[in-house]
Amino acid sequence: MQNIQTLEKTAQDTPHTGGGCGKPECGSGGCGSKKKSSAERKIWEIRTEEQPYAFLQDKTHAPANRYGQKIDLIEHTEGVLPVGRSMFINENPAVGTNPNRNKQHGFFFTADNCIGCHACEAACSEKNNNPPHLAFRSVGYVEGGSFPDYKRMNISMACNHCDDPVCLKGCPTRAYTKHVEYGAVLQDPETCFGCGYCTWVCPYNAPQLDPIKGQVSKCNMCVDRLEVGLKPACVSACVGNALDFGVIENIPGNREQARVEIPGFPAPEITHPNIRFQQIRELPDEMKRTDSMPLKYHKDEKGRYRPMIDQKRGKAAHWNLKRLSSRENPLVLFTLSAQAAAGAFAIPFIGAQLGIEGFVNFRASALYAPLGILAFMLVAFGLFMSTMHLGKPLRFYRGFNNLRHSPVCREGLGVAIFMATLSMHIAFSLPTNSVFQSVFTSITGVDIASIIPAGFAARMATIFGYIATPASAVGLYYMNRCYRIKARPFWNHWQVGTNFAGSALSLGSLVSAAIIVPTLILAGQHYEIVLVMSAVLLTLGMALEGAGHFFHARAMSNAEHEGGASYYIQTTTFGKTFMLRNVLLGLNLGLAIALLVSMIGGGHFGALTLAAWVLVGATLLATSVIGRALFYVLVIPTTMPGAFFWKNKGFEEHARDIGLAHMPQVGVVPLTH
Repeated sequence: MQNIQTLEKTAQDTPHTGGGCGKPECGSGGCGSKKKSSAERKIWEIRTEEQPYAFLQDKTHAPANRYGQKIDLIEHTEGVLPVGRSMFINENPAVGTNPNRNKQHGFFFTADNCIGCHACEAACSEKNNNPPHLAFRSVGYVEGGSFPDYKRMNISMACNHCDDPVCLKGCPTRAYTKHVEYGAVLQDPETCFGCGYCTWVCPYNAPQLDPIKGQVSKCNMCVDRLEVGLKPACVSACVGNALDFGVIENIPGNREQARVEIPGFPAPEITHPNIRFQQIRELPDEMKRTDSMPLKYHKDEKGRYRPMIDQKRGKAAHWNLKRLSSRENPLVLFTLSAQAAAGAFAIPFIGAQLGIEGFVNFRASALYAPLGILAFMLVAFGLFMSTMHLGKPLRFYRGFNNLRHSPVCREGLGVAIFMATLSMHIAFSLPTNSVFQSVFTSITGVDIASIIPAGFAARMATIFGYIATPASAVGLYYMNRCYRIKARPFWNHWQVGTNFAGSALSLGSLVSAAIIVPTLILAGQHYEIVLVMSAVLLTLGMALEGAGHFFHARAMSNAEHEGGASYYIQTTTFGKTFMLRNVLLGLNLGLAIALLVSMIGGGHFGALTLAAWVLVGATLLATSVIGRALFYVLVIPTTMPGAFFWKNKGFEEHARDIGLAHMPQVGVVPLTH
């Protein structure tokens, strides 16, 4: 984990962590009819009948956890942060009495004791006043064996307040803070703008995106209860004594294990979570999920349960074209349009700078600036769609708050700089544009050259063009990095890079050639070199994408993890759609190569060749949209197992089909926000 000092915000930035309704004016006892002053508010009110098991019991602690992380977190700050600073819980500046408040705490789960009563879920939701479609803690289960030796194991899971919180690093708004107090990873919903990226990178499905409020919230470790020596609400409510809590690596009484893995729990190497397990009861070698996720867990030679594919859906291939539409549709449009815009600008600009005749002639034509405007409109449209994807779009400006860690911030900055410099490039290209010159003179009666000399305008346009080109490349690079997520193995492959780069080349050359070639033909100038170079880049882009798909499919088809499960869905649930995309891409690539050979070798540049390239372009657009939609709907994250109903995608789909999802108490989250 990084030095905690680098992850800290001020104590005043700590999100409200009180009980009841969650409003700052409410105390731990819930909503009152009268607002209380900060002096009257409690950190947490201990009930007179509180049972002994609800109190923290830690007397000693180890110097470091099993990953080498020091448990005394004050040592990470090198004495910069005060030991007894306030967390301003319920806006109360008081400091709690817990003697271990600066030690890393964590949950302890004894799977053998869990009876699946969901009391922990209920207590957590009651304390945080969560709606039915959200749960900071949830209980799922896996099962295996057959009668009479059938066994089921329940798993209760919330945020694990990790040593290396990927949610904190991924969040573009810096809504997350890793606190020295208890090692809690806290999130401020009021800072969040609802992009949901933290829900992508977390392996445990801890952050919860509320589509109704348009913001994320999560388990706050009940730090208000910890301040007065009480365990979290979920632990105190546990009926079977399965959940416990304390300083990490301290094994509770009557326990003998402190494992970091359990069947169904994602690899702890991703984040170094602060949770420990005990599971002594013998389980079958194969444990299956009861939800619709096509995964099961098999015991390896070392006794560790590893994920593998469970072919629950059979092997039949289907179309399911309607299901290509998802909540991520705006991101489909954003990525494709931004990549097309980057290529559409860079190709003619670089071609002109290299002195290639057709591009030089086009650079001097009246349609060069409109092509730049088209590229600007494409990326602006994509950025608009990306912003509308946010739960709170008006907070888009917060997307640059975490440039140090978040690839989302860096992607946004690259795209923003590209847009800004592209707009300046267009602005300085207009004074040398013949159409603009005549219009400006007819309106104002002034020669634009007398205001902005043509030579100066051309030099400034070139300078901004040289800035815009690498800026777009930076934006595309971090767009790729956004999807290289360990918690989503289907995306965590170099194919994402070839896919995005291939789209920039193929779609960019298609857009630019669609403007440049007709312009040169109408002007009676040679267009052959432009057509050939655009065709080469378009073909190269499709070849890159095709190669990436081939090696990605080969890797995922042999994988025994969530990426392999995604590939299984790709070849079954969307099997026919997947095959259509592959066939179209292959045929299109073959046709493009044949057309290239006929142009270069035979000098065929007639109307039939141009018509064939139009067909290639139309097919390219279709395969790009299908492929990108599949990219989003197929990914299976490393989430915890769900139950028959709760956090079961199959049940959610069924509930929507029959109308059950319209009942809010069912807890099916709305599709849009």
